Amino acid sequence: MSLITGITAAHQFRKLLTSEQLEFICEAHNGLSAKIVQEAGFKGIWASGLSISAQFCVRDNNEASWTQVLEDLEFMSDAAAIPILLDGDTGYGNFNNMQRLVRKLEQRKIAAVCIEDKLFPKTNSFIKGGTQPMADMQEFCGKIKAGKDAQTDPNFSIIARVEAFICGWGLAEALRRAEAYHEAGADGILIHSALSVPDEILAFKQEWGSRCPVVIVPTKYYATPTDVFRQQGFSMVIWANHMLRSSVTAMQKTAKTLKEQEHLLSIEDKVASVSEIFRLQNAAELQEAEDRYFPKGAEGTSAIVLAASRGKELETLTEQQPKTMVKIQGAPILSHIVDAYNAVGIKDIVVVRGYKKEAVNLPNLTYVDNNDFADTGELDSLLKALQSRKGPAQSTIISYGDVLFNKYIPQSLCQETDDCVIFVDSNWQEQGGYARLGGFAECTIPNSRKAFNAKIYLKQLGATLPHESIHGVWMGFLKVSPSATTLITSIIAEILAKPANRKAAIPQLIQELLQRDYPIRVLYTAGHWLDINSLDDVVQAGNF
Repeated sequence: MSLITGITAAHQFRKLLTSEQLEFICEAHNGLSAKIVQEAGFKGIWASGLSISAQFCVRDNNEASWTQVLEDLEFMSDAAAIPILLDGDTGYGNFNNMQRLVRKLEQRKIAAVCIEDKLFPKTNSFIKGGTQPMADMQEFCGKIKAGKDAQTDPNFSIIARVEAFICGWGLAEALRRAEAYHEAGADGILIHSALSVPDEILAFKQEWGSRCPVVIVPTKYYATPTDVFRQQGFSMVIWANHMLRSSVTAMQKTAKTLKEQEHLLSIEDKVASVSEIFRLQNAAELQEAEDRYFPKGAEGTSAIVLAASRGKELETLTEQQPKTMVKIQGAPILSHIVDAYNAVGIKDIVVVRGYKKEAVNLPNLTYVDNNDFADTGELDSLLKALQSRKGPAQSTIISYGDVLFNKYIPQSLCQETDDCVIFVDSNWQEQGGYARLGGFAECTIPNSRKAFNAKIYLKQLGATLPHESIHGVWMGFLKVSPSATTLITSIIAEILAKPANRKAAIPQLIQELLQRDYPIRVLYTAGHWLDINSLDDVVQAGNF
């Protein structure tokens, strides 16, 4: 359906073809030019065979296959809401090819097709037209009938292009063929001429009268006043190739200027702005779609990666670099972490450095240094990161610099609206020493089918929970909303104000929140992460 009127493109074109006034359609050869033609105010588009082949830089001799033409038409149909008349050459074969062509055009909402009575493969009418053979008239009539039988929209139009003048046969042959094609079911006749004056087409129209609509292409007799065409009762004028020709002239001039002057100053104000290209591409629609369909929460969410410690358990691997820079499959652990955040649109990432901080130097990250890393713990590093932030508080995901994870983890956290959210791995019995991240978790309900649509919250977190109370292990991820960010900043400051808490870790923060009856939302998973806590973990990470 047309986006403009609510009727089919074929119906729109039929109204143009049978209009009581002279109508004009303009050539286009791709999606961009089709949109430009529509925005100029034209009511229809001529998908020129010459222009389509020329944009591919091949000859107008059916060197571009009909399927390539169809692909081009699909972009044009998507870009413009006005009807398109395809210059269908000879129909790309016999009656069978014609029927398949019509079916495929209708599928792409193309309104009409014009076919010419020459042999396949065709040659452009303006290249030695007098030597070109014409198709058998009855065979061409059969092609028209086949096309009409194949169409499903009663308004789909087939225009028969008569090449008798082009091929040197004269008025009598042009009239004979036009009458036969009209009787075969053609919805209009395109009468073509290569003369620089309109004598042939005017003579044809005078004899033809008003038996059916007549379409003309005044490329060669361009000096003829348009009122002449109106007075003679022509139905439609096609400006057949001028969009392509004007673009070629502009591109040639721009390329020559750039080559000669080797700078952009002389052409920048003479070409379309990049923003205009974005407008024609409808970039704003994509932005609206991203806002609607992308996972909510990634935009405006930042991340803090705690990576100040050495990681002595990795022995010689961390003598000259912290654990976060140990390479896994050729890239530092931190690089994998950043990639996972970037994959869901989180680009604002703060990394807290400490041990061998000069070795932590990946680009496009914000670094905060904890020079007291040897005597302090995770909460001290986290507080420094939070206090370094400028502007209003925002949602933040906090994670460790030695925990690998799939993008599923931050993506899921971003989609949650609760103020405080953690991830718990319910496959805790296979995690072993992973309790070192902060211990085991008891939640309001265990992970099960019942938990799929339920909101689950944390009840306890610790390393010494009774076996029967354990529902999983905390994975080291904590997501906080803007309001929760403000709250935990003040709570951390309170905790660290006591000298005994200088080495406090995040689990102590979580436990403090629980003591204050602050709800902590739990998301369950099984896997999707790996804590690098030993040399064996480094080896295992190669297959993560």
